[in-house]
Amino acid sequence: MVTIHEVATRAGVSPATVSRFLRGRSVRSSDAIQAAVDELGYWPSHAAQSLKSGRTDTIGVVVPDITNPYFAAVVKGMESVTRSERYRIFLANSDESSELEDQVLADMARRVDGIILAPVTEQNRAPLNAREASVPLVFIDRDLVEGKEFDAVLVDNADGARQAAEHLLGLGHTRIAAISGPQDTTPGRRRREGFLNALTAAGVGIAPEHDLIGDFRERSGYQLTLSLLSLPEPPTAVFTANNLMTLGALKALHDMRVDVPGQMSLIGFDDLDTGPLLRPPLTVIDRPMVEQGVLAMRLLLRRLDPQYANDMPRRVVLGTTLVERASTAPPGTSGERTASPSRARKTR
Repeated sequence: MVTIHEVATRAGVSPATVSRFLRGRSVRSSDAIQAAVDELGYWPSHAAQSLKSGRTDTIGVVVPDITNPYFAAVVKGMESVTRSERYRIFLANSDESSELEDQVLADMARRVDGIILAPVTEQNRAPLNAREASVPLVFIDRDLVEGKEFDAVLVDNADGARQAAEHLLGLGHTRIAAISGPQDTTPGRRRREGFLNALTAAGVGIAPEHDLIGDFRERSGYQLTLSLLSLPEPPTAVFTANNLMTLGALKALHDMRVDVPGQMSLIGFDDLDTGPLLRPPLTVIDRPMVEQGVLAMRLLLRRLDPQYANDMPRRVVLGTTLVERASTAPPGTSGERTASPSRARKTR
């Protein structure tokens, strides 16, 4: 491995001068130093630089499901910010496991300057330990019961679910089911509350066998939809609380040859790039996913600035949008429909 001393010897300068050049300082013989770096193929040791500065120039990002397109969009937003900064992203997947999240955070806290985290559950104390280790932390998508001391970028989950319920009610559905996410997570709990509260406000009850809890994975959406279809009197509409469960539900409906939306309407939380291309195109509650990542990264970089390190926590809550396509219709509507410019619309 080429050392900074070899570069200095080749360029005819001191190692200190090379070091200043590599940090972006203006030095004499800069052309000679650059030529030596190129000829020798020198790469600065990031570990050595970190030891000297106490900074790693790395941001840790921990998500519960790296296969979920939502988190891919969020990380894309984060990268759009770090691309113009000196920071790199170290991405880790907790796989919806509190134990794995504990391990990841404990290891990451020693390697990064700050962390953006979507906690597995609202009760997990691992993020509090990260704070005690003096690692700045920002929550995204999910929160902690004790999370008010952290910066966070969330979405109005309850209001988004309310929009979904009112959309189905407005179409005339009264036999409605909900496939919610885990109730120890912010989106799982708040979306279920918003949906059920909207039904109650409209005087429409939900049968216990229609109020189901999934795990935000495609398989649970599939299996729970099959259980709804096996009922003596299945619902005429179903709300799925995240994109992967929506895909699972749609697959189950297709496998059982259930006409959507003729026999059952389907509305999900979170849009997909393929949402308009599916058959039928999916009606969804959408949110600004990339913007969530952008805002979370900006909050963390601000927190890393000594000028703002002790500011009061900032909590940003973004709104949602109903995107109406062809997977929802009044109960009993026969035949599959495709989206048209007059039907595909957004409401806030």
